[in-house]
Amino acid sequence: MVHFFSLSNRKKIALKFANFDAIARIRGIDFFSKNFFDLFLSLFIAFFLIMAISGLNVHVSKETSSFSFVLAIDNSQSMDADDFLPNRLSASKQTAIDFVNELPFGVRMGVISFAGTSYIEQDLTEDKEIVVGAIKQIELGSFGGTNLYEAIITSSNLLKKEDHKAIILLSDGQINIGSIENTIDYANMNDIIIHSIAMGTEEGGVAGYGISKVDESSLKSVAYYTGGNFFRAQDKESLSQSFSEILKFTTKRVSIDLSNYLVIFTLILFVIKFLFSNMRYPNIL
Repeated sequence: MVHFFSLSNRKKIALKFANFDAIARIRGIDFFSKNFFDLFLSLFIAFFLIMAISGLNVHVSKETSSFSFVLAIDNSQSMDADDFLPNRLSASKQTAIDFVNELPFGVRMGVISFAGTSYIEQDLTEDKEIVVGAIKQIELGSFGGTNLYEAIITSSNLLKKEDHKAIILLSDGQINIGSIENTIDYANMNDIIIHSIAMGTEEGGVAGYGISKVDESSLKSVAYYTGGNFFRAQDKESLSQSFSEILKFTTKRVSIDLSNYLVIFTLILFVIKFLFSNMRYPNIL
């Protein structure tokens, strides 16, 4: 609107001093064309400037050699099921300890437990003995339910200052508190990969409240949509293999801030607009 109004106003002023219509007929030049090229150039400049100010980011996957991990271990009542001996929680703890002991030197590791709420068992550290001690102290939770969303938020807070970050999630997948969609969105906003390991057999196991079966769907979703990997553990051997496979994956999620690139591109468009606006024949605009 401003563009076309300014053109109309310029024409009224210019016609007071010369008969540009006659000149245009003689020279074949439309001094007061709609200047669509100039209009589109201005719109692109405005668009890219808005994108730059908004802090536009893109998420990409890159290769890396090391990660900082948080072990998120489900300690809800369903993890008392006996399809792993002596139960799911004990088996996951022992395998997690073996995993920690196999990690290369210098890898930072944290531990949380989660049921209806989550609890930081150990902040990030390179000391394997401290991490192992934290894992051993995890017991079945007294809170009802399984809140995966809060577990991911707690894990993300531990990993906030880390460059290469991943969560290893051990659970039977019986998520009944919080939204899976919100969990995935939060992990992606914080560039965190989630590797999930589903604990439980097809037949299920006997827990304190009855038969408990594994629910894979939520664990598959959080792994797939965050760039991680899903593993199904039906016995201690496959559980141990799942941890070994995680060490082979080297892809990380990173955010690239496009603001500076957009500002540079906007300046280039400004220069182009200036050059065309000052050319001899304005009708090419």
